[in-house]
Amino acid sequence: MEVILTQDVKSLGKKGELVKVNDSYARNYIIPKKLGLEANAKNLNDLKLHKANEEKIAQQKLEEAREFAGVLEKSTIVVKMKSGEGGRTFGSISSKEIAQEAKKQLDFDIDKKKIVLDEPIRSLGTHVIQIRLHKQVTAKMNVKVIEG
Repeated sequence: MEVILTQDVKSLGKKGELVKVNDSYARNYIIPKKLGLEANAKNLNDLKLHKANEEKIAQQKLEEAREFAGVLEKSTIVVKMKSGEGGRTFGSISSKEIAQEAKKQLDFDIDKKKIVLDEPIRSLGTHVIQIRLHKQVTAKMNVKVIEG
């Protein structure tokens, strides 16, 4: 019997997959526990429509991320940092502070976990940081650190 899985089942398959199982296994375990549905014409059509809808939504999110990346690459955030003699700075700037400044200055909601910093910024000047907006889209943004 063929079954469409409605949840991930260990050693059998992932949600949305069409798998072939023993009739008794399907009738006594998978269908009663709502882990899957019988693969009849209606359920197969529903699965096909659901997958098409998911692909459409994923494509829209990718396009939105690409547009937002274009906006981010043109913008610059100015962050003030205390410094002493000879341009030595006190402390550092982390991804949390960059996300807060982006919200304050540009009104962009950027998750601090998506900002990629190899190490915190510890010097004055302009720095280029990367922001992961999507699996396939990474934007570069300028952060200008000034004395303040």
